[in-house]
Amino acid sequence: MEKGYKFRIYPTQEQQEQIKKTFGCTRFVYNHYLGKRKGIYKETRKTFGYKKCSEDLTQLKKEFPWLKEPDSVALQASLEDLQSAYDNYFAAKKRGDNKWGLPAFKSKKDNEKSYTSKNNNNSIKIYDKRIKLPKLGLVPCRVSKQLQGRILKATVSQVPSGKFYVSICCTDVYVPQFRKTGAAVGIDLGLKALAITSDGKEYENHRCLKKSTKKLAREQRRLSRKQSGGANYEKQRIKVARVHEDVANRRLDSHRKMTTELVRNYDIICMEDLAVRNMMKNHKLARSISDAAWGEIVRQVKYKCEWYGKTLAQVGRFYPSSQLCQCGYKNPDVKDLKVRFWTCPECGKEHDRDSNAAENVLIEGLRLYELEQVA
Repeated sequence: MEKGYKFRIYPTQEQQEQIKKTFGCTRFVYNHYLGKRKGIYKETRKTFGYKKCSEDLTQLKKEFPWLKEPDSVALQASLEDLQSAYDNYFAAKKRGDNKWGLPAFKSKKDNEKSYTSKNNNNSIKIYDKRIKLPKLGLVPCRVSKQLQGRILKATVSQVPSGKFYVSICCTDVYVPQFRKTGAAVGIDLGLKALAITSDGKEYENHRCLKKSTKKLAREQRRLSRKQSGGANYEKQRIKVARVHEDVANRRLDSHRKMTTELVRNYDIICMEDLAVRNMMKNHKLARSISDAAWGEIVRQVKYKCEWYGKTLAQVGRFYPSSQLCQCGYKNPDVKDLKVRFWTCPECGKEHDRDSNAAENVLIEGLRLYELEQVA
């Protein structure tokens, strides 16, 4: 199994300059060959694929000698990223999915930058408080976890707040399995509570962005009064970025704790396949939905189920989980989000909207799981 480890690094001034050069060179190579591929296709209707780009890169280095300064593997990786962008676009187009558009040019003004280098001939090594990276040598690093397996590659990144990180991808990693509990659960994701389980447990929605709105607005007002491009503007931009970073870190921390607890306690987890992008079109709820980050919750549950040998059963997005009673009656009035409680006119059972949805998701999820097992 492959697993990633992310650590913060503290490069020296000289190493920072080398990292920034590599950011610029990989961006240049990506944009150069994106433009070349588009131009060739427009003129000849033929593709200029990864192999041809890779062969042409040698000539490009002769034309621009400064491309020899950064790690050559990082430049090659940028070509692979470009090819992946095209592959994703054509695959999505074949599925009829508009999620992926044509690859776009990378801007120099992007505050989040990264490059990837592969572990060729043990060029990447991790030590107690340092990491060895190609062209950088030994970089001070906060190694918070012991690495397992074999190192495949490392991605060096700089976030908008100015901090540097390295993400290390390892293969042949053994992940200890959680014990089997034999339990199944249905989960309804919401806004009042972040998640409600079919056995009655609620996970608090911390509303990380909402709690930081005043602070963020204050820092953004101060930024608006600075002259763009000046030193004071850059200092204030970093303060704004740190508020955003704090919000994201607190949200991610709560999601990780919740999803790990769910995967540890249940063997089968049933969730709805929510169309979050479509739900964001509701402008009254868009900020709250974005703050809840339901898509991230589903993503974490998916990969943790794969890691720990558990099962995720996803219910279709059009399944009316909130409207159904267990007796089979469907109440169309529950489409209105203001209806939080209702009583079934046929069996007389009283329902809490969210708890009832979680119970129905469990029933439908187990039905789909059994059908899959039979097939």
